[in-house]
Amino acid sequence: MTMHHAGLAALVRRDPRYAYEAYEFVFDALDHALTQLGRKSPAQDEDLDGGEQHVTAVELLEGACDLAQRDFGLMARVVLRMWGIRRTDDVGQLVFNLIDANLMNKNEDDRRDDFNGVFDLAQALSEGYAIQFDEANL
Repeated sequence: MTMHHAGLAALVRRDPRYAYEAYEFVFDALDHALTQLGRKSPAQDEDLDGGEQHVTAVELLEGACDLAQRDFGLMARVVLRMWGIRRTDDVGQLVFNLIDANLMNKNEDDRRDDFNGVFDLAQALSEGYAIQFDEANL
């Protein structure tokens, strides 16, 4: 269980389009994006109030795709669909549900529309996937 368990459970009841795991994935994607961008080290404490803890919609979406491919490989699209995430718009809805529940912070410039139709999520998850070969074992 995460520290946000009660809040996330309430969000799932309020908006049943998205699974509990979808919200956890958005938190993980935020951490992943921050780490990729060099704004957070993997061991850094969670502090979402710092200015350097902010990512743009595009940065979060790219981090989410990278994380999904890393964790789920060729099944990434299927797993996200099971959780209700089919389009970039869904990620935006999840983010703003978390913001509305005071579980995530936003800058005054952040807009829900920033996530709408950014790219074809299904295509990015399937076509963007490259199988990594370990050359030492070939």
